[in-house]
Amino acid sequence: MTTTEQIQTTKYGIPIDESFAKAASEESIQKTAAALKARNFQVEVVDTPAAARAFVISILPKDQSIFTSTSETVSLSGLDEDINKSGKFNAIRPQMMKLDYKTQRREMLRMGAAPDVVVGSVHAITEDGRVIAASASGSQLGPYAGAAGRVIWVVGSQKLVPDLDTAMRRLQFYAYPKEDARLRETYGMPSALLKILIVNGDKPGRSTVVLIREPIGF
Repeated sequence: MTTTEQIQTTKYGIPIDESFAKAASEESIQKTAAALKARNFQVEVVDTPAAARAFVISILPKDQSIFTSTSETVSLSGLDEDINKSGKFNAIRPQMMKLDYKTQRREMLRMGAAPDVVVGSVHAITEDGRVIAASASGSQLGPYAGAAGRVIWVVGSQKLVPDLDTAMRRLQFYAYPKEDARLRETYGMPSALLKILIVNGDKPGRSTVVLIREPIGF
């Protein structure tokens, strides 16, 4: 549980609890994996981001549209480069980047709204198998929830939490301040914790969770 002593602040003055950066125990990983499977999520547990990268590439279709949601995990794992820059996949994001954000933003959003496959990450998974993602814009939440044909989430074990209350604290005191710092440093603008998606389960075969024992992303 978050305590006052654990809370520090980012250089932008946002409270942050770095205890949420710690890798989960093997017991927690296995418990979470079993709970996810019971809720119809497919689960692959791997040791490293490199192993997750190889697994995801091995299951991606070459003949369907693939959208990578904005994600530090996807970027750091190398999947962003594999999917969007290799030329091996029907990637949506390179097509979006050809458009003008100021004048064609709606068209950009429509392109990413209902891909055949979305590859991204989430901000917390509870040990009873619930998946939680937060967003300022909400653009990735629609595909996650139902608009995408398939969902692949790549998730570091530090995102595993005991319950929904702890998941919400993780959003507030770790994922949000990290994303806020990233946006400020990259684009000169703050983030905001505006929209939260809780996925309690899915139809069989639609969603895959790749759990990485090593921490990655936030």
